[in-house]
Amino acid sequence: MPTILDNPTLLRIRRNHALEHATIHLLSAQVPRTVLIGRSDARGFYLAGEVSTEALQQVVYQALARLQAGESGLAVHPNCGTNLMTGAILAGSATYLVAGMMRRRRWNDWLEQWPAALLAAALGLIVAQPLGTAIQRRVTTAALPGQLRILSVRRLRARTPTLHRVLTES
Repeated sequence: MPTILDNPTLLRIRRNHALEHATIHLLSAQVPRTVLIGRSDARGFYLAGEVSTEALQQVVYQALARLQAGESGLAVHPNCGTNLMTGAILAGSATYLVAGMMRRRRWNDWLEQWPAALLAAALGLIVAQPLGTAIQRRVTTAALPGQLRILSVRRLRARTPTLHRVLTES
C-alpha cells in the first residue's frame, strides 16, 4: 500500500539524500578529516567542502553504483541532520517535561532540579542515537535508487568552502 513517502517528489528527495550520504561516506574515506556538508532536494544535492569537482564527480558515480548494488548502509550517515534534530527534539522535550513538573518558582528550587533535567536530556540523547538512524533508514532516505541517474556535477563557488551542485533525475 503506497504511503506519503512514495510521493514522487518525496521519493526523489529521499533518493538524493541517500546518494548525498553515500557520496559523503566515500569522500570521507578518501580524504579523512575533511568537513563536508550536504543538503538534498528533489533535483539533486549541494555539497560544501574542500573537494575538487573531478574527485566529486568520480565519487558520486561510484556512490550511485554501490547503492544500486545494494549497499544500503551507505544511505545512513551518523552526522545527518535527521540525527541532530532527533537528539535536539528528544533532549529538549525531556528537559521541558522535567521543568514542567516543577511547580516551585524560587531559584534554589530550580537548582535542585538541575540534575534531573540534565539526566532527562542525557537519556533523550541516548535514545536519539538509534532512533535517528532508524528514521533515516525508514523515512528521510531511500537506499534503493530506482531509476536515479546523475545529470551533472558542477562547482558553484570556488572560494572556501567550495560549493558543488549535483543534479539528478529519475
